[in-house]
Formats: sequence, structure tokens, C-alpha cells
Amino acid sequence: MDSVEEFGAKIRRAAPAYVPGHELLAGRTAVVTAAAGAGIGGATARRLLEEGARVVLSDAHARRLKESEQALAAEFGADRVSALPCDVTREEQIQALFAHVGEVHGGLDIVVNNAGLGGTSALVDMSDDQWSRVLDVTLNGTFRCVRAALRAFRDTGRTGVVVNNASVVGWRAQAGQAHYAAAKAGVMALTRCAATEAADLGVRVNAVAPSLAMHPHLVKVTSAELLAELTEKEAFGRYAEPWEVANVIVFLASTYSSYLTGEVVSVSSQRA
Repeated sequence: MDSVEEFGAKIRRAAPAYVPGHELLAGRTAVVTAAAGAGIGGATARRLLEEGARVVLSDAHARRLKESEQALAAEFGADRVSALPCDVTREEQIQALFAHVGEVHGGLDIVVNNAGLGGTSALVDMSDDQWSRVLDVTLNGTFRCVRAALRAFRDTGRTGVVVNNASVVGWRAQAGQAHYAAAKAGVMALTRCAATEAADLGVRVNAVAPSLAMHPHLVKVTSAELLAELTEKEAFGRYAEPWEVANVIVFLASTYSSYLTGEVVSVSSQRA
């Protein structure tokens, strides 16, 4: 028989059971940026579909986007999945994305702003280009998409939900992450201000702040040593699966969170 310590270790590190869909978003139309691949955006697109929504995928990487569209359309039906490449640093591409949603679906109900860019660099060595690139994708890109969403809701008279992807580093310090932390803290402030303005439109704006959700891109831009260190700090002794973050996004997109706006929900197994 396991000791208490051994049993506790198994519980902390065990992968959770996948949660099936419950049709929480049936009949609704959602847009997800940076939705190609195996990260939080891709997991969110899948969870929205599993909950009954129609989903418009968007990503700056056209090839990966097409592959994601084809795979999800084969599983959930081509009538519920469409895609349009979009670089969130390009205003004309964002306008084209939201125009596409209006033309194909008559309007939107949910916008998930997931696009972001990270990297590691000591502030003393960080170039202006490194700083500006991270902020342009992560903060300015979110601003552009929130603005486009609110304009779409205002012009169509539809109510809806915006969910932004922030990060716990927007609250706490981490060496080498000054640009990313500043951008994510900005996303949090943007979320609160946008929520105040959007309330009159009947639109809710919230954000999630994950701590550590493992996916292939994160492995490419972060050292194995740092990932191991961050994982050990998590109370469950493991990183989050991307779909666990997506579950919280689904909650914020659903009517279960009807009285939440301007909130940043920490998706973390440790104190934010």
C-alpha cells in the first residue's frame, strides 16, 4: 500500500480526465485568434465546438491554420468550422476577419483573443525591436481585436462575450520576461477598461491568466530547466493541459458567468 506521501504525489501529478461537452454554447458563433496547432487557442476552438458553437479559426500561420480547419471540419462538420488567416498586427486583416464572420454567420457572439508572443531576454540586453514586437502582438493585437469586436457588437446590436488571454506574469515578476509581463499586465488593464465601456452594449469582457499550460510552442521558446522549475512550483506538481485553460474560457463565454465582467481569472494551481 502506498504511503500518504506517495499517494499524494500520484494525485498531484495524475493527468485529469477530459471533460465532455454539455452544449453550453449551442447555436452561438465564436472567433478564436491564434487557433492553429496544439496550444490554448487550438484547445479552445475544440472545446467551443464540443459545446455546440460554430467556430471561425484565425491564425497568422496559414498552413497550420488550414490543417486545423480541415481536421476540425472533418470531425464537427464543415458548416460549423471555417478559417481565415489573420496577423493581429495588421488592422486590415482584422477587419477582414470580422467582416468574414458577419458575411458567413450574420454576426458573432464570442471572441477569444488568444494571440500572443513571448520569448526570454534580460532587460539589460533587450533591444527595442524585441520589446516592440512582443507588445505589438500581445497587447496591441488584443486591443485591435477587442476594438473590432465591440464595433461589431455595436453595429449589429448583438450582445456577446469577449475573453482575452492574459498570464499570471502580468501580476508577478519573472526574470527575462519584462516585455511579456508588461504586455500581459496591459491586457489585464485593457480588459477591465473595455468591460466598463462594453457594459452599455450588453457585452461582457473578461480574461484568463494561465500560469503554466504545456504545448509544443512553449517548449521551443523556453528552456527545459525553467519549465521543470516552474512545474515544481505548481501545487499539483504538474503543468496544466491546454484544454484545462480552455474549460475556463468556455465558462466565461457561457451564461454560467453572466454576472462576471472586467474580471481576470487566474488558471493556476498556485497563488497568483
